[in-house]
Amino acid sequence: MTDAISVADVFSARDRLRGVAHRTPVATSRTLDAMVGRSVFLKCENLQRGGAFKFRGAYNMISRLSDEARRCGVVAYSSGNHAQGVALAARLLDTPAIICMPSDAPAIKVEATRGYGAEIVFYDRMRDDRAALAQRIATERGATLVPPYDHPHIMAGQGTAALELLEQVDDIDTLVVPVGGGGLIAGCAIAAHGTNPAIQVIGVEPDDADDTRRSLLVGQRITISPPATIADGLRVTTPGDLTFPIVQRHVAQIVTVSDDEIREAIRFVMLRMKLVVEPSGAAGVAAVLAGRLPDSSRRVGVIVCGGNIDPPLLASLWGER
Repeated sequence: MTDAISVADVFSARDRLRGVAHRTPVATSRTLDAMVGRSVFLKCENLQRGGAFKFRGAYNMISRLSDEARRCGVVAYSSGNHAQGVALAARLLDTPAIICMPSDAPAIKVEATRGYGAEIVFYDRMRDDRAALAQRIATERGATLVPPYDHPHIMAGQGTAALELLEQVDDIDTLVVPVGGGGLIAGCAIAAHGTNPAIQVIGVEPDDADDTRRSLLVGQRITISPPATIADGLRVTTPGDLTFPIVQRHVAQIVTVSDDEIREAIRFVMLRMKLVVEPSGAAGVAAVLAGRLPDSSRRVGVIVCGGNIDPPLLASLWGER
């Protein structure tokens, strides 16, 4: 079997994103390194345009559409970060955007998506089929559906985050990536193994949203009930059709973290590293702090995938203390 994308696709995406996406910084903390007994390097996609890595894949895909397709517009479905990534990319490319968002999406993500000029259609996360809704709207309007993860151009764009990290930091032996639908970890795994096949790629899911971990255990994609977790960007019920085979071949292990461990990670990076990180973005840091990595991991790269935290949630983290 061959992967849906190659490292050449990730390099092509990097060329397309050059001068458009931010080359986000890498943050380190001597306190963190001392606590976990490893050298840890955080790739700060919370500082990416739109506040998350999603802009990379969205721009890579939309920019490759024909002029006619871009005039007809794009449709996406998302709890927030993909929505913002698509809305921003569409605005930069002068393309109309319609975004299907769950009615319980964080208000800050809804407001930002509107601010980029997108039209929003709400759906019920527990009852509606978001993909079917978006596809129906795309068909009715003659627009192009931009999926959140299960597309080669999306995966390749997301993989540029790992490609940059490996250029910024030498000798990383372990790459830690949050897992939702799998677009980020698929693209990052291809980038990592195209650079150094010996790198261990570790995925991180919330305890109650471990559809990819369970799918790997049985060797096929399974579907779980809609999960309840503060990591709204990782609330996926089944791995992607294109992403899952890449995860099977390139990801060494999927570990899970609790919501409390995610909360503690958010607090740590804010207080110690002065970074604002959303729950999904903190999942990798939570795994490092909780000791979920293999003992062999000494130089660890972590994709901090987003920073769009809802202010009431952020405020509640201090009340809990």
